[in-house]
Amino acid sequence: MKDFEVPVRDAEKVQQATERKSSQIMELLGMKGKLTQSGALPSPCSEDGSESGTLQAYHPWSVYGVPNEELTSAMGRLRERLPKNGWRIIKEGPDGTASKAPQIVADSTDKEFSADIRLSVEPAGSDKTSLIEVTVVSACFRKQK
Repeated sequence: MKDFEVPVRDAEKVQQATERKSSQIMELLGMKGKLTQSGALPSPCSEDGSESGTLQAYHPWSVYGVPNEELTSAMGRLRERLPKNGWRIIKEGPDGTASKAPQIVADSTDKEFSADIRLSVEPAGSDKTSLIEVTVVSACFRKQK
């Protein structure tokens, strides 16, 4: 017997709730910029397939097209605002990449969502774009039949 039974939920409603959490993070960033955004999509809950039939809503997006200083300030605002708005920061600091990009990982206090936010600041003259990359995922669920 399992210690935890994965709840059965309406996939569309989970995706919509995930998009609302993403929108909340965009508001907490407190900036305007260009967005690379698709809707939340269902994806397998475990990478190795060990939890057959379990899904999570996965919503990646980025904001770009603003000066590096504004992106850096937005990450600072987010660091301050997340805990005041239903999120608990569980990791903060450089990510594990070679560039050691600033990263915030936060879980919603209701334990239904997790967010991974990374700041990528490119030097002047780079052919890469500076951006804040956000990925929001829901808790695992089983799709209603």
